[in-house]
Amino acid sequence: MIRLRIQVAHWPRRSLVLTDTPRPDCCACDGLGGIEYPYGDHNGEYAGSNWEPCDCWNEHRRWLLMPLPRRPLWLRRRDVGRDPWGPSGYSDEPPF
Repeated sequence: MIRLRIQVAHWPRRSLVLTDTPRPDCCACDGLGGIEYPYGDHNGEYAGSNWEPCDCWNEHRRWLLMPLPRRPLWLRRRDVGRDPWGPSGYSDEPPF
């Protein structure tokens, strides 16, 4: 049985897609959709993880519902990454 949800996809263009979700009562993956296997390098240190998808879910099963419109240039913010508190996390404004 397919369990569907609506999700926003960002590639190749922002759009709404209908996707399959993992089965929440799956005993193999506990509803996560897969099993993560951490592995180490030749010294025994953590080097990353592999993800093996579970059979209860197909992550490539998705259907495009509709592309989302692009924002006009005059509505786009130019200072998206600007932090009002500065790079240190503290404001240089006086408190009063």
